[in-house]
Amino acid sequence: MDKVSCRSCGTCVQVEKFSDQHTSVQWNKEAQAACTELEQTGLRSHTCRELRASIDEAVASGALTVSTRDTDVRTRGRTLA
Repeated sequence: MDKVSCRSCGTCVQVEKFSDQHTSVQWNKEAQAACTELEQTGLRSHTCRELRASIDEAVASGALTVSTRDTDVRTRGRTLA
């Protein structure tokens, strides 16, 4: 998973992109508290439009790549010590 920061409020989440339609986002408590959209809509929405746009921008720029699932997504093929 890669860190992606929201272009609106700057909160940072962990993201894994599996396809155009499938994106996994891990929110921590700090990110949930900092997100201005979640604050307004509540956690029921489970998404933030500005963060979604930030993720899309990261994919378009190549900063976030689409996982092919050829390797373990936790390590992306890296060896952990």
